[in-house]
Amino acid sequence: MKKEQLRSDIALLVITLIWGATFIAVKKAIEDIPVFNFLAIRFFIAFIALAIIFYKYTFKVDYKTLFYSFIVGASLFLAYAFQTLGLMYTTASKSGFITGFSVILVPLFEFFILNKKSNKFTIYGTIIAFLGLGFLSIDLNSLKNMSFNIGDIYTMICAFFFSMQIILISIFNKYIKAIPFAIYQIGTVAVLSTIATFIWEKPVIPKNIFTWEALLITGLLATAIAFTVQTAVQKYTTAAHTALIFTAEPIFSAIFAYILAGETMTTQNSIGAVLILAGMLLSEL
Repeated sequence: MKKEQLRSDIALLVITLIWGATFIAVKKAIEDIPVFNFLAIRFFIAFIALAIIFYKYTFKVDYKTLFYSFIVGASLFLAYAFQTLGLMYTTASKSGFITGFSVILVPLFEFFILNKKSNKFTIYGTIIAFLGLGFLSIDLNSLKNMSFNIGDIYTMICAFFFSMQIILISIFNKYIKAIPFAIYQIGTVAVLSTIATFIWEKPVIPKNIFTWEALLITGLLATAIAFTVQTAVQKYTTAAHTALIFTAEPIFSAIFAYILAGETMTTQNSIGAVLILAGMLLSEL
């Protein structure tokens, strides 16, 4: 493995850890304010922070960068939108599992769109990790009573757009600079989330201190830093590899849920976590 790919994989794993660590904060915050309201503020915090820090890139941007950023940002927003819509009709566990289906979709899209075939270790690792997601997300004892509904379809569309976000970054980051690309991706999600909250929700200004803490943490760490790093390092690894690393998010979520909230994992969940880690390690070979 090349040093650049190893470094990019480590960086992607770190931002996956950040997403997992902030999951409880997000969960509690959206109990206080509507989802798109939360996303709008979170992504605007990230956009403003990056725009100030990298002001040279912010104001010197070409139309190609803006266009590519809008496409990727719109894909990311639609992923969040359909995931939220799906949760209205399906369970959180099914949503987590179906969203994780993106780990299967990415190598397929990578093959058909980018004409890039994954190596056998990545393919085997992807299958093992996807099985792990099943053990981690779904109660196997309730499979007989499980049905397919409109919420599951919405969540599958969500998985499609999460996959496309990863694929599109791999396509576009060869032609434009990573930092302005990340800044305007985030700005696109902020604007579209603002429009969504005014159409479908009653937006409010949070009064809870914890909610503002969650917004600042997720805005700066889980959005500004995370998406900038993803955009910058993904050029050194494959889209399929990126998606596979992202399957570790529920493991980190479970670890921090245990540390911060005392939530415990079942034996089945633990098997799922081990399978995901095994899939990632196999892919790293």
